[in-house]
Amino acid sequence: MNEQMTQKQFRSWPLTPVSRAMAAAFLLAAGGAQAQQQTELPAVTVNESNAAPQADVSGFGDVPLRELPLSATVIDSMQLRTSGARRLADLTQFDSSVTDAYNSAGYWDYLTVRGFVLDNRFNYRREGLPISAETSIPLDNKERIEILRGTSGIQAGTSAPGGLVNYVVKRPTEQDLRTLRIETTSRRSVLGALDLGGRFGANREFGYRLNVANENLKPLTHNLDGNRNMFSLAGDWRITRDSVLEFEIERSHKTQPSQNGFSLLGSTLPVPVDPRINLNNQPWSQPSEFNALTGSVRFSQALNADWRWSAQIGQQRLKTDDRLAYAFGCGAEGNYDRYCSDGTFDFYDFRSENERRTQTAGSLNLKGNVMTGSVRHELGFGLLASRVRNRFQDQAYNYVGTGNVRATAVVPPDPTLTDANTNRDERSTELSVQDAIRWNSRFTTWLGVRHTRLDRDSIRTDGSRPTGYKDGITTPWIAASYAIQPGLLAYASWGKGIESQVVPNKSSQYTNAGEALPALTSRQWELGLKGGSDAFAWQLAWFDIKRPMTNLDACNRLGTTPCDGRYDGSAVHRGLEAGAQWNTGPWRLGGSVTLIDAKRRGSTAEPATNGQSPTNVPKQVLRAQAAYRVTSVPGLEVLGQLSHEGRRNVLPDGSITLPSWTRVDAVLRYDTRLRGVQTSWSIAIDNLFDRRYWKESPYQFGHIYLFPGAPRTLRLGLSVSL
Repeated sequence: MNEQMTQKQFRSWPLTPVSRAMAAAFLLAAGGAQAQQQTELPAVTVNESNAAPQADVSGFGDVPLRELPLSATVIDSMQLRTSGARRLADLTQFDSSVTDAYNSAGYWDYLTVRGFVLDNRFNYRREGLPISAETSIPLDNKERIEILRGTSGIQAGTSAPGGLVNYVVKRPTEQDLRTLRIETTSRRSVLGALDLGGRFGANREFGYRLNVANENLKPLTHNLDGNRNMFSLAGDWRITRDSVLEFEIERSHKTQPSQNGFSLLGSTLPVPVDPRINLNNQPWSQPSEFNALTGSVRFSQALNADWRWSAQIGQQRLKTDDRLAYAFGCGAEGNYDRYCSDGTFDFYDFRSENERRTQTAGSLNLKGNVMTGSVRHELGFGLLASRVRNRFQDQAYNYVGTGNVRATAVVPPDPTLTDANTNRDERSTELSVQDAIRWNSRFTTWLGVRHTRLDRDSIRTDGSRPTGYKDGITTPWIAASYAIQPGLLAYASWGKGIESQVVPNKSSQYTNAGEALPALTSRQWELGLKGGSDAFAWQLAWFDIKRPMTNLDACNRLGTTPCDGRYDGSAVHRGLEAGAQWNTGPWRLGGSVTLIDAKRRGSTAEPATNGQSPTNVPKQVLRAQAAYRVTSVPGLEVLGQLSHEGRRNVLPDGSITLPSWTRVDAVLRYDTRLRGVQTSWSIAIDNLFDRRYWKESPYQFGHIYLFPGAPRTLRLGLSVSL
């Protein structure tokens, strides 16, 4: 997407009446705010060196995370930079409840949280507004990534029960910021990034933050070279001490081939392969391309010392060319969910080009405090309207021959557009109310409810299989917290999450084709303890999530005909999460561990899966980080990172499991001043001991996949602050 942001383009955005009303509110508020002289708004600028004490994704953004009766992880910009993270999948190392879910190099990211795969269409936010994660999202201009764990019915209308991910962009800095970063890797990948920020104007009322990045991608995996670039600009205008207008816009482009997953060889789990092998290596293989243009505008106004309101509108425009020499199944042995026993597989030419996804969202929020006697109510009211419009073309999905896991076969291409795609439209309106009731200095009850009106339609690109439905759903949430003593909080919560599903409109297979199933309502209990201080903080949480399941995946995977689409038992995930961070003297220590007991129950479509754990969900996960500042050499710091994931099921019936694995990463960083210029040098080694292992085993698109862990990789970085 190469077009520039112009006034004409703003006018061409497909705004809903609610969105137009909010846009008008921005203009009226900006014009009338000069007359407002009341209580000063909280500062909107962010200093990059400070970790975020709050998590906007919680829905209670004004309350510190350690006081909230929920579980969340905030990964700040320092952690992003030190870890060398380029994509969301790189951040699993910071949270033991977050694991991979079909994270193929060169493709977009999937995450599993508390054993449930997040839905890329509904479980992601940017600046608090819903976005599609069916694209490559850069991290260079992100101040932090917030990951909420558990059901999210109070924060989102419809979403999978694992949690939510919110991207927060970098905002203007109070002091001038001039940072240049250069990084290279083992095969001479080169990243150049520029970060500029500051304020100007007679009273420094205007702020800006500019981020530019370009990277020549040369990973150790064969046939995976590519390129990406990103440009973003964030600004604000402090109209008065009570009124702030903020905006941000981001344009990104990435072109890179993707990496095919490996698979079972018949009924055998192969030994981990050389991770540099890429099965997507045909002479005609083309890179996938991801173009994104995203922006938002927000106006905030303090009404008095206790109340303030805000309005926000944003849009995301995506264009994708998805291409792959696709290894899928073994027709010779009649197994279409794995490769052949001899290491061969069926090869397909897959091309879905000019995919266009547009999402527009706007919100109005009012927050304030009310006293009723000695009881304090912290109230919040929200209205969120969004519109999704996805348009696709026919795609190629053509059998072209036989490949092998040694990546030595050469087959001819066939780009003929033989397969129809599915266009989708969606409108939703969500109304939310929440109340944190402070009975005294120790005891608080938390109440929240969200009502969502949905209107969804889909139709194949050839005009066949139209579906459509409307629904109204309500998701309540209640919690109670008690401060046992300063620095020690106990809490309990209960909440719902909602998903909607339509039976595929395929009358040749489904007896109720095209019908909307009753809303799938997940329920979660959570008990937790939080404690500590600035030097030592810890959290312990127990959760119990019950999610209804349907038989649609089983019917599709098993080819069941006829199939009556319906509920088919449930998935019950129970687990224990523990985490801590400790800063003392030259040491910084942190880590988390998750023990999860996830089971399938009550299935009649696949009774062999009852009592089994879901595929690709490890039974235990450990993440640990340690950093030591060498006191004899000021500015020198040694960091280590350990990730361990336990055994997991490869097949739904548990007959084949993936062994556990452990990986160690290391970083050496040196901060100093050279001729008065602040510089930071880093040497990092990912997979220090060059372990070969199967990183994950997703059961995706009706197929079993195995993805190897990345090989040992060296990273060298230099950051200069002028």
